[in-house]
Amino acid sequence: MEKWFEASWTSILAIFLTAGGIYMAIIIFTRIAGKRSFSKMSSFDFAMTVAVGSILATTILSASVSLIHGIVGLAAVYILQISAAILRRFSWFQEAIDNSPLLLMDGKKILHENLKKARVTEGDLRSKLREANVLDLSQVRAVVFETTGDISVLHTSNKDQELEAWLTKDVINK
Repeated sequence: MEKWFEASWTSILAIFLTAGGIYMAIIIFTRIAGKRSFSKMSSFDFAMTVAVGSILATTILSASVSLIHGIVGLAAVYILQISAAILRRFSWFQEAIDNSPLLLMDGKKILHENLKKARVTEGDLRSKLREANVLDLSQVRAVVFETTGDISVLHTSNKDQELEAWLTKDVINK
């Protein structure tokens, strides 16, 4: 318990300098790699965000990890991210690392088996429909569980308006 409040001015200065250095490295690498580095596009993108956070914390707080080691670790993670973004253009790679969107509602019809697969309850579904300002289930054209874990509600107040097939091209129905 006595170590909780123990620190030297040298260690505090080292933390500030390391934090500034690793922070600048993240900004530079993110500018090079692009905004996708911290997007919510796929599980791989999520892993990237967690890895960067872990490297950041370890580099700043662990005396056994130097600033240079932290920057090299960040560079490696960013190179993997850029490589994955490039390889994602190939369907075999995209299928290997990305989840597929899943249809939860087809018009007014709730697809209960897909709710189970996505581990989404009817209460979660109702909540998303309310968030989307759906007043009547006849307004719903589709509800999709996205690869990011978000739920998209495609709806309209025009009962005759059809859903354009291109919007659900990659969505798994069953």
